[in-house]
Amino acid sequence: MLDASISYYRYAFLGCEFLTWLWYSVSNSGITAILKKGDSLEIGNKIVLERKLNDSIEKITIKGKEADLEEGMISLKKGAVVKEINLLYKSGEKEWFFTITGENFNLSNIKTPDIGFIETKNDVEGFAIEKIFLYNLIFSLIDDLFKNFIKLRVSDKWTPVVSDIKKWINS
Repeated sequence: MLDASISYYRYAFLGCEFLTWLWYSVSNSGITAILKKGDSLEIGNKIVLERKLNDSIEKITIKGKEADLEEGMISLKKGAVVKEINLLYKSGEKEWFFTITGENFNLSNIKTPDIGFIETKNDVEGFAIEKIFLYNLIFSLIDDLFKNFIKLRVSDKWTPVVSDIKKWINS
């Protein structure tokens, strides 16, 4: 069995591949089959890419509500990988914003739908349970997306997907 730190660095590329596949799938409506009916997943307001040049690392951050992702596509063409992506998940009238880091699958900046206010001491428990439920929906979503990615990644269907992603990057 490999040491945890060795495994971490050996398989860190999978997270970046996952985020690149996710960006491609969201941009080409390939993610809708995985989501529940009526739900949607969109690219949020931030993408971080990284490209290694000899002994240095070039980091590209695209941020903003109306940010054009063209710079990100140019970075992908030059060999950059997606290190972090902000996503918007919609289910019915509810919206979640969150950022996922490819290197360690860290979820950050999670903003859940509003659930009301705590008016009395009796409301605290219900508020906490509702908030945990909303967070858990995002964790389950990422688990489902990653499971689908891994199943695809180890199957014979991966080679055509890589070809499609390359065409998407170069278009």
